[in-house]
Amino acid sequence: QVQLVESGGGLVQAGVSLRLSCAASGRTFSTYTMGWFRQPPGKEREFVAAISWTGGRTSYADSVKGRFTISRDNAKNTVYLQMNSLKPEDTAVYYCAAARGVAPVQYASAYSNWGQGTQVTVSS
Repeated sequence: QVQLVESGGGLVQAGVSLRLSCAASGRTFSTYTMGWFRQPPGKEREFVAAISWTGGRTSYADSVKGRFTISRDNAKNTVYLQMNSLKPEDTAVYYCAAARGVAPVQYASAYSNWGQGTQVTVSS
């Protein structure tokens, strides 16, 4: 089991960059596939990006492909989401999630551990 804590959210203007971090507890972090999801106001939670336990495989939602980059540092038990060229439609609560034994999939049901989320608000 890992416990996850997100940070780095905030209120920014459209076009700027922001980097989210997700710190994980536990010595098994390097064995987990990690994902980022988000929940826009009034909408359901949606997939953003995922990365395999080695970092060698990644997956992105079409809406963020080319703008967002997921990465991880297993030595620091941390996964990152670099968000560039932010748009107002990126406004959401962003959640970090962990899954064992799966590829970097887009299905929330595959992820067993979740953080509490960090708010990102992009103004136009």
